[in-house]
Amino acid sequence: MKEIKPVKEGKVREVYDAGDCMILVATDRISAFDHILKNDITKKGEILTKMSKFWFDFTKDIVPNHLISIDKNDMPEFFQSERFAGNSMKCKKLNMLPVECIVRGYITGSGWESYQKNKTVCGIRLPEGLQESDKLPEPIYTPTTKAELGLHDEHITFEESVEILEKLYPDRGREYAQKIKDCTIALYKKCADYARSKGIIIADTKFEFGLDEEGNVILGDEMLTPDSSRFWPDEGYEPGKSQPSYDKQFVRDWLKANPDSGYLLPEEVVDKTIAKYKEAYELLTGKTDV
Repeated sequence: MKEIKPVKEGKVREVYDAGDCMILVATDRISAFDHILKNDITKKGEILTKMSKFWFDFTKDIVPNHLISIDKNDMPEFFQSERFAGNSMKCKKLNMLPVECIVRGYITGSGWESYQKNKTVCGIRLPEGLQESDKLPEPIYTPTTKAELGLHDEHITFEESVEILEKLYPDRGREYAQKIKDCTIALYKKCADYARSKGIIIADTKFEFGLDEEGNVILGDEMLTPDSSRFWPDEGYEPGKSQPSYDKQFVRDWLKANPDSGYLLPEEVVDKTIAKYKEAYELLTGKTDV
């Protein structure tokens, strides 16, 4: 059996070209502050993969997506080993659009920092008097460029996203830019309402889209995981301060407090991180299969 090498390898994810499909693998690696840590977070890849599948199924009435299967028996032979079990998605091939579609429903992080300076977030003027972690009157769309590994994405305006796509797809750039913006807002609203009913606030997230062979816009990549989103517990939510989150915040906090760690975590931090990922998955999907 011929070994297949990834065509793209990020800090925590691997992408394989399997001929008539793509295989996206969410590893158990974890990164923080642009470093891959020396610990694996057991089952993290499986949790993220199953969570993405849940959301893809939940939103296919809004926009079609690239997911074919996460069952290892549906994979090409090379991907049927235990190494890929549970953490891999078999996906349709797409021409990915070079725009990261970020949507913010709450003001936090870099958005809060920007608002404090000039009452705007990514050039969008917001109402006076907002507090940190406040819910916005309406979700806002703040796209970025998609930078190569090791570089940082740059915020762009909607009109700049039109220009980027127009260069690649003359006479269709505005159509595609508007479509991915509309899909981003619609996906966020449906999923945020559902998540809130399950005890989780989705403060912000990002989506990625591509085109199929007919030029249709298709939702790709991962979807609404703690790696691509900011999840807060609804219980105890209180604007005016930062919120606890269902992601690698334990990891970031510990690394900040232990700058000489060499990016090696103690087991208790690993265990707390695994527990947070599992809790979010179980609350959102109602399943306990990881």
